[in-house]
Amino acid sequence: MAIDRTDRAIIAELAADSRLSIRTIAERVHISRTAAHHRLQNLIAQGVLTGFGAQVDRKAIGLEVLAIVIVKVEKVPWPEVAAALAELPFVESVLAVSGDIDFVLTVSAPDHEHLSEVIMRQIHGMPGVVSTRSHVVLDSRVGNQPGRRPDDWHLSDPSA
Repeated sequence: MAIDRTDRAIIAELAADSRLSIRTIAERVHISRTAAHHRLQNLIAQGVLTGFGAQVDRKAIGLEVLAIVIVKVEKVPWPEVAAALAELPFVESVLAVSGDIDFVLTVSAPDHEHLSEVIMRQIHGMPGVVSTRSHVVLDSRVGNQPGRRPDDWHLSDPSA
């Protein structure tokens, strides 16, 4: 699917606020409501937009500790380990990576005791896990997410 400047503008608006109405999207990207609706439905049908969700403040729901956990595995199929890691409580994401490690996890827990439980007992207790390194996140910032700023990415439109 070719993503043009107008599609990128729609994506950027929805990335900033997924609750926008078709009318508001149309006004902001300077197209008709019918065109906005058609383009939005096409972006969904083509799998460009895969969902609409809320951003959650971890601390507001009691998850006070965020950590990056590096996991090294041996002698087990990595897809099975990835699936098992993703099912653990407090594990937000599991990224399979290249290099001398196998997975990078983001783990949010209510406190250090819960974080320790996940790492020391649950992750280390998995078959094939040979080591972990954990790094507690002291501060974080949101970077340039795909689609957030329409002029930063020019995937399919050389004239953009």
